[in-house]
Amino acid sequence: MSEKKAIQKDTTIEEIVVSFPELVRPLMEHGIKCIACGEPVWGTVEENAKEKGITNLDEIIDSLNEKIKKK
Repeated sequence: MSEKKAIQKDTTIEEIVVSFPELVRPLMEHGIKCIACGEPVWGTVEENAKEKGITNLDEIIDSLNEKIKKK
């Protein structure tokens, strides 16, 4: 049985900003905007990735979860 990942495609950007603020910069480096005007962006990671034409979302999510594990 695989372990449940902290960050998944349906995780909201707001959840990440609140629970894992250290992931804001890595997400933005991948082109997924997390904060606008000092407030979290609405929607899920997947929705925002699709909006930006990002196709390697699974790799990004794996990378984010690895950063959480190392914390």
